[in-house]
Amino acid sequence: MSHSSALIATDIEAYLHQHENKDLLRLLTCGSVDDGKSTLIGRLLYDTKLIFEDHLSSLHKDNARVGNAGDALDLALLVDGLQSEREQGITIDVAYRYFSTEKRKFIIADCPGHEQYTRNMATGASNCELAIVMVDARKGLLTQTRRHSYIVSKLGIRHVVVAINKMDLVDYDESVFTSIKAEYQTMAEHLGITDVHYVPISALEGDNVVSVSEKMDWYQGESLMSLLEGVAISCDQNLEHMRFPVQFVNRPNDGFRGYCGTLASGILRQGDTIVALPSGQQSKVSRIVTYEGDLNSVAPNNAITVTLEDEIDISRGDMLAHPDTAPELSDRFAASLVWMSQDPLKVQHDYDFKFATHCVTGRISSISHKIDINSFETQPATALALNEIGLVELHVNANVAADKYADIRKTGAFIVIDRLTNITVAAGMVEAIHAPQDEGTKRQYSAAEIALNRFIREHYPEWETKPID
Repeated sequence: MSHSSALIATDIEAYLHQHENKDLLRLLTCGSVDDGKSTLIGRLLYDTKLIFEDHLSSLHKDNARVGNAGDALDLALLVDGLQSEREQGITIDVAYRYFSTEKRKFIIADCPGHEQYTRNMATGASNCELAIVMVDARKGLLTQTRRHSYIVSKLGIRHVVVAINKMDLVDYDESVFTSIKAEYQTMAEHLGITDVHYVPISALEGDNVVSVSEKMDWYQGESLMSLLEGVAISCDQNLEHMRFPVQFVNRPNDGFRGYCGTLASGILRQGDTIVALPSGQQSKVSRIVTYEGDLNSVAPNNAITVTLEDEIDISRGDMLAHPDTAPELSDRFAASLVWMSQDPLKVQHDYDFKFATHCVTGRISSISHKIDINSFETQPATALALNEIGLVELHVNANVAADKYADIRKTGAFIVIDRLTNITVAAGMVEAIHAPQDEGTKRQYSAAEIALNRFIREHYPEWETKPID
């Protein structure tokens, strides 16, 4: 739903143009369970009058039946829509809400606080530019607050707003706010989070959410909504290194061959020289095709179809880049891993790895360490359990074009897929790219692979298979 504006009644074309060109901010709420994440989102929608009348009527009915806010309106019901969420008063799945103000458009993800749903939180945070970390003023920083903050830092989210909630339950005490702020600032400096803002709020009462509250006159900062509208994200994009992962080859007829996908980073212009990876073949951009028509240039996060001057072999999973700033090709990486499966990580077990649009098989060869989420210190590990985070070495069976996650998020991220169940078991972020393994260097093969290799060499010598035993 959009913010109401006088332009709608006077000049609808001008309003639509204004709305179309607003900046878009993707953000999430995270923190420990019962810190008030869903209530905060409900309050943002309610106080900015962004709820339809029929939705508001339904909210009042649901509040009378399953509300958990006493005599007040339980605004968390606007976000927690699953029956099990309403019965337990918790968030289980990630809920997305869209709204806009006169200054900016927002997509907000309400992430669960329970430890067992940490994987849902990591999923919701993967595309966000800002995180609202909720802290209960009565409880301070908890283990899950630290875990979510660590994941926020590893996922490359540069902007954090620490919303110290339920200030009404501590009599709006400034010392409580100051103490929590100092403790979180120490943790933020350790995690390398530099852009941090602190706001004392009461999501239930609406204090400092949309407008500054008189009940905390000692707070001289902006309201939460003002911070969200004003945070600068335009400089977060990497515009120097062009990356275009090919998702689909469009061949409707003999006269057109286009490569479809979403530009991950950099600027692509008509006439640019590009290199296709991993083949290394070069050509020039002939056209940049969109639904609205051809473009001369395009910025990141736009879905486009690219045509080239030359007929070169490009397929799904390949990547287009500028030759002078092309990513490294390798089959060996060091990566941070968030384990998301009930079954623990198995070292030297075959998994599928998906980098952008490129799927490849491989193995996690070793675990360097895992993270103690309370102290952020490293610990030796031989396995990773559900929701544990560690640094691993992985070896895939083909060269992959990838970047360090800190440089380009979309081409430095990957997921790990169980080959038997096809379930995503981990999310990874490339920390370092090692030199490709030499052809003469043998990896560890299973007995079944060695036996199959021998059988092929003995019975089908014309295949010229290399020995692996």
